[in-house]
Amino acid sequence: MPSVSSVPPSAPSSRDSVVAALRTAGCVFAEDEAEMILATARTPAETAAMVERRAAGLPLELVVGWAEFRGLRIAVAPGVFVPRRRTEFLVEQALRQAPGEAVVVDLCCGSGAVGAALAAALGRVELHAADIDPAAVRCARGNVAAVGGQVHQGDLFEALPGALRGRVGILAANVPYVPSDEIGLLPQEARDHEPLVALDGGTDGLDVLRRVAAEAPHWLAPGGCVLVETSRHQAPTAVEALERNGLTARLAVSEELYAHVVTGVRP
Repeated sequence: MPSVSSVPPSAPSSRDSVVAALRTAGCVFAEDEAEMILATARTPAETAAMVERRAAGLPLELVVGWAEFRGLRIAVAPGVFVPRRRTEFLVEQALRQAPGEAVVVDLCCGSGAVGAALAAALGRVELHAADIDPAAVRCARGNVAAVGGQVHQGDLFEALPGALRGRVGILAANVPYVPSDEIGLLPQEARDHEPLVALDGGTDGLDVLRRVAAEAPHWLAPGGCVLVETSRHQAPTAVEALERNGLTARLAVSEELYAHVVTGVRP
């Protein structure tokens, strides 16, 4: 690939040079990635350094330090799960199911993108986010601070304040759901740069989902909902897990985003 130091400092040609360097490095969406880099970098030297890191295989979001999620700029950091566009569908389903809820929990929050997006859409809410990973907790705190959210560290519901029991209107749980023996099939960017705890869902990928399904009814308010993202082939089992714990479950699918979200409602 051309030396990244050859990216010229002049504004008119810098975009073309960045696109060319990214294409040579094998970036499929070189034009879009170039726009993000150029919108973030403050100097030609910073642009060159970002292109170099991206060409070396670092995920674009970690190169620029943020990811776009439902129109928000969500800060991300090394070792933190990068929010996916398909997860926007989970937020949409939560807003469709419970458009007026005031108590929101973002479980397995990672960067806190889901909680921040829900709070931005709902207005004034009591927002709590939680994750077992200290790096995720640090990152999420910055992202939910603007909406007055609180972030807690711990294993699933153990992290949450007890006062939330029976009060939660929306419980968004973007749990890990990749089967353990399929981790090696993930894109290299995910395998190399995202925490295993945010990807590995156990033998069939549903270990964490089952734990959430078992505990969610104790935390939801009457009429409150829990939402989990899963895969097409796991969805029927996910529905059964929620129904087995007394929730009314339904599956929603976005073919465009290849997203599958199961919602369970407490009667």
